[in-house]
Amino acid sequence: MSKYDFDLFVIGAGSGGVRAARIAAGYGARVGICEQSRVGGTCVIRGCVPKKLLTYAAHFSEDFEDAVAYGWDVGEPSFSWTTLIENKDREIDRLNRVYLRLLEDADVRLYPVNGKLLDAHHIQLEEDSVSAEKILIATGGRPWVPDIPGIEHVITSDEAFHLELLPQRVVVVGGGYIACEFAGIFNGLGSDVIQVYRGDQILRGFDHDVAAMLATEMSKKGIDIQLNVNVIEVTKSADGKLGAVLDDGNVLHVDTVMYATGRVPNVRGLGLRDAGVVVRSGGTIPVDENSRTNLPNIFAVGDVTSRVNLTPVALMEGHVFADTEFGGSRRSIDHEFIPSAVFSNPQVSTVGFSEQDAGMHFGDLTIFKSEFTPMKHTLSGRNEKTMMKLVVQKSTDRVVGLHVVGLDAAEIVQGFAVAVKCGLSKRQFDSTIGIHPTAGEELVTMRVPFQG
Repeated sequence: MSKYDFDLFVIGAGSGGVRAARIAAGYGARVGICEQSRVGGTCVIRGCVPKKLLTYAAHFSEDFEDAVAYGWDVGEPSFSWTTLIENKDREIDRLNRVYLRLLEDADVRLYPVNGKLLDAHHIQLEEDSVSAEKILIATGGRPWVPDIPGIEHVITSDEAFHLELLPQRVVVVGGGYIACEFAGIFNGLGSDVIQVYRGDQILRGFDHDVAAMLATEMSKKGIDIQLNVNVIEVTKSADGKLGAVLDDGNVLHVDTVMYATGRVPNVRGLGLRDAGVVVRSGGTIPVDENSRTNLPNIFAVGDVTSRVNLTPVALMEGHVFADTEFGGSRRSIDHEFIPSAVFSNPQVSTVGFSEQDAGMHFGDLTIFKSEFTPMKHTLSGRNEKTMMKLVVQKSTDRVVGLHVVGLDAAEIVQGFAVAVKCGLSKRQFDSTIGIHPTAGEELVTMRVPFQG
């Protein structure tokens, strides 16, 4: 008989935590999990899923316009923010119930409260406490905002999903995934959007051609991207209007200021340091290749470790942890060649290395790049381009980077990610027959290297 209440206790019921709990329980472990918020985590409740639903909604404004060229007369469309949010909430409620049922069916005991480490084996759960042989930290991340005057007047992505009204004029601060996605959402739904970023180009860390292409296409759609400026103060007038004061002296008068300036590990109040867990200055929990912290029985997965902050990565890390610790398997996680997408308008998707990073890792490169009008817009006349790019290691002919900006980019790259992960060569790409007419066939028909 074990001296602990649980074989595994998970703090945080997001994607990684729920997956780890379910798989471990499937191996016969006695598992408990705690979550004060709704089960499902950032992705399901206030991230990937509701964001993509809003992205779909934002695309309809262009779809109605484009339909005319295809013979459709759709009349004068109208949009209801209230209806969208109500329907989105209904779907999130459904998914929350699915996650609750998954835990129940796996016989995982859920505690709907915050957890705090008392020591390496004991967890405080408000008025209760439990013990566990192994503990997994899977608390994810939270939005970060700077400490500037008037910051109490801004919203983050957490609040954007629950606005009572669609803002007529909005400032989105930031240049990453979330900022670009919400700039596209608000713009597509009819708001006047100004995106402010302190850097010299959006999507820092992405391939330079990808970032430049997206900035161009977003600007075409009416998003005012202002680079190399930062908000230093937010003011609020008596009528509720906001002023975003920039460091160049300009003031942007808007209804809403949304900050999308990054996320930080959600470790407040977990008692990690008191329990002896090493935590870096920014809140990141360092772990080894098996997701183990400095304490042999405490582990961490997902965004709280800041290895690769993507939901599918957290899912894989949680699954591998459970397989290894409770299933007798000895496998590790490979964090190379992970595909990702930005659900901006147009979409961005990528797998592997940017051109600039590939040069440092793989030496001399051959670049293939194509920019074209997607077939859909040959009739609609919309001034939108698609770009595709392959980064090839010259010495081995291996494709080490694949990048798409345009319609259905994420769906295209998901399939090609298997090829890039498996190390296929450009010759093997060339020997593959494309599906015609599709955009994706461009990736197997590019023959002439790009001379930039």
